Amino acid sequence: MEIKAAEKVLNRVLKRITPTTERRKEILDLAEKVKSKIEKELDKAGLEARVRIEGSIAKDTWLTENPDIDIFVQFPVNFPKKEFKTTFLEIAKKATKNAKHVERYAEHPYLEAIINSAVINIVPCYKVKLGEWLSATDRTPYHTDYVKKHLTKQLSNQVRLLKKFMQGIGVYGAEIKIGGFSGYLCELLILKYRGFLETLENFSNWKGKLVIDLENHFENQEDQLSMLFKEPLVVVDPVDKGRNVAAAVRKEHLYNFIAASRAFIKNPNVKFFYPPEIKPLSKKEVREKIRKRKTLLLFLKFSHVEAVPDILWGQLYKSQRALEKMFKQYGFNVMRSKAWSDEKTANIIFFEIEQGKLPQIKKHLGPPLDKRAECEKFLLKHVSSSETFSGPYIEGERWVVDTKRKYTDAVRLLSEKLKSDGRKVGIGRLIAESIDKGFEILVNEQIIGFYASNREFAKFLTRYLEGFPIWLRWALQ
Repeated sequence: MEIKAAEKVLNRVLKRITPTTERRKEILDLAEKVKSKIEKELDKAGLEARVRIEGSIAKDTWLTENPDIDIFVQFPVNFPKKEFKTTFLEIAKKATKNAKHVERYAEHPYLEAIINSAVINIVPCYKVKLGEWLSATDRTPYHTDYVKKHLTKQLSNQVRLLKKFMQGIGVYGAEIKIGGFSGYLCELLILKYRGFLETLENFSNWKGKLVIDLENHFENQEDQLSMLFKEPLVVVDPVDKGRNVAAAVRKEHLYNFIAASRAFIKNPNVKFFYPPEIKPLSKKEVREKIRKRKTLLLFLKFSHVEAVPDILWGQLYKSQRALEKMFKQYGFNVMRSKAWSDEKTANIIFFEIEQGKLPQIKKHLGPPLDKRAECEKFLLKHVSSSETFSGPYIEGERWVVDTKRKYTDAVRLLSEKLKSDGRKVGIGRLIAESIDKGFEILVNEQIIGFYASNREFAKFLTRYLEGFPIWLRWALQ
């Protein structure tokens, strides 16, 4: 790696992402103002709770372009959790009454308020002793205190660089929709490796699994650690030895980060941090790309799902996995599948299937000959069945029969399963409820109409058809 070239790029990026004195005062004043309003609303409601500014604002690792403000309300342990959905949300909304509100959901509901382009997350939790967690968010104040204790000003800027790099390559964000690296995880990586470039260098030398245990919770207990954590990247939470901070990182994002780290080290470029906006392909180009593939692109399109974004994406991914499994069970080879949503009016789950139509006949493997009782059942079922084309016959050590497929058409399979009861094949309840109200199955070029009407979906499908990671185009220049 050319150190001077890398430093030149990093200095340019730091100037853009580091808050100025004025910007810092603006955001901190806003955070304190909202905190004060929440405290007043709590007093009016006669509730005892401690309000704290948490997250990147408190730790000074925030990006000036994305000032996410986290405000946590610590309730006493006897406060009913069910009131997080009612009393807490009402208080949070009153404290930010002129803001745009989005209800979100982690383990329990919290409120996202947007004020002057700043995103403010107001989150309930319990004020508990270390390790006595009643909800997942109870750890956050301890996370904040840990990072503030160990992170220097110089390292704060290294965290900013790592966050921005991950944003640029599309792997940042622990929310269900993304399944990427959280801000806290970025901070722990910098505490481990003591710099942005050092972090990239270490991930560039990936050897299959990485364990980071900053507080040596599992010193000389490697067997216990390997039994507890199965993920390829394990970052033991310094404040909770039973938790892997990297557990939510999807493998595709982990390996994308590894590959992008190698590419940046080889060829440092500002575009890793600030990729150009994707320009959607023209309708003609999309049509040509789909035709050239000679596969079946099958789009399941349905309308609004009554759910907050985190629940929606969880349901979409669950349904995507269930339908992919269904296709495979009936012999269809799914090359790739994806889910997309505008989180308001349109949702799409789509599959690229190698062959949309299969032969009428399939080979069905029966039991091996050493399973005597199972062999008898197999023979009784298939010898005189109208579904049998050939056999049963012995191949190797087992019985085999050539039998009729129940479904030879992928479109028909999907349509019939959805019309009967999608939940029987594992579709999420809320998705199934939306599909029951109506759905479309669009095949190959039939998607062009929606593609032309929705720019965000157009960018999404363009990326899918082009295939390569967003950073690869300029990494090889």
